[in-house]
Amino acid sequence: MIRSRRVGPATFQRLVSELGSVVSALDALPEIAGQAGVKNYSTYHYASAERELDAGLHLGFAPIFLGSDSYPPLLAQTSDAPPFIWANGNVGLGAKPCLALVGARNASSLGRRMASAIARDLGEAGFVTVSGLARGIDAAVHSNSLSAGTIAVQAGGLDIVYPKENADLTKEIGEQGLCISEQPVGLIPQARHFPQRNRIISGISQAVIVIEGAARSGSLITARYAADIGREVMAVPGSPMDGRASGCNMLIRDGAVLVRSAQDIIDALDQPLQSKLPLQVQTPTTKLESSKISERILSLLGPQGVALDDLVRDIGLPTQTVTEQLTTMELDGKIERQPGGFLSLAS
Repeated sequence: MIRSRRVGPATFQRLVSELGSVVSALDALPEIAGQAGVKNYSTYHYASAERELDAGLHLGFAPIFLGSDSYPPLLAQTSDAPPFIWANGNVGLGAKPCLALVGARNASSLGRRMASAIARDLGEAGFVTVSGLARGIDAAVHSNSLSAGTIAVQAGGLDIVYPKENADLTKEIGEQGLCISEQPVGLIPQARHFPQRNRIISGISQAVIVIEGAARSGSLITARYAADIGREVMAVPGSPMDGRASGCNMLIRDGAVLVRSAQDIIDALDQPLQSKLPLQVQTPTTKLESSKISERILSLLGPQGVALDDLVRDIGLPTQTVTEQLTTMELDGKIERQPGGFLSLAS
């Protein structure tokens, strides 16, 4: 079902919740798509899904399904958790206390040393590190916490090594740590897959720590996802003259925890976290035709992603009413769901 056209993780979870099971949702999907105006809709071929499953198993990868005991518990709590992930390595690591350490690919020598020290110390303190297996900060994090436990979230298929220079590190993580991906085996990562990977990095972790990151970077996207789902965001400060530290300094200015060492992270996690989101008051239901709700949603969306909570508040209707219409509009190709649960007009 998750490989079917126009079905993202959020739509998957909604349909399964409403219809009671994946089987029922899959059976109903063509009719739902038809009601949304999509003609000749067909679900992903069973034989194709079976080939993917066989290929992954042949390579020694383990399929982990949302709802199973081996699925990372924190990731399962997010609204756009992947219904299905491939895993290679120690699947038990996802259930341990996880902290994401991310940063620049073109990291400085000082940044790499800082990442290595923090990762090593956090591992000794009993934490599992999580990162994206990129060059620079990510590679330093993984290589210095292998013995304690590290999780690499890959943007492409588990059998696709990216970048190539991390081939040996990828092999070591598969043997001593854990590699995971929501993408099919054999998929070569494209630009759109990296934000999807970043949401998993933040979703699986208690906190995200940024060690060198420009103002416009994947690391800042990961931090934004973490803040959106109520996870702690921390950052290592840097020189105002170094563009690689500009994102970190911005995060600290905006309230992120300043990190000088692993102990700062541990101390911050010992403090009770309080939600910064205001309590939502459910507004009375207003009876509007489906087309009117659709028009209102389209008028409020644009190419930039909008959080579901903000959209519901602006429309002034119950969440269930809005989400039902969003499912129809997504299947109709009018809107898109971006990583982190954001909504935008279809590009």
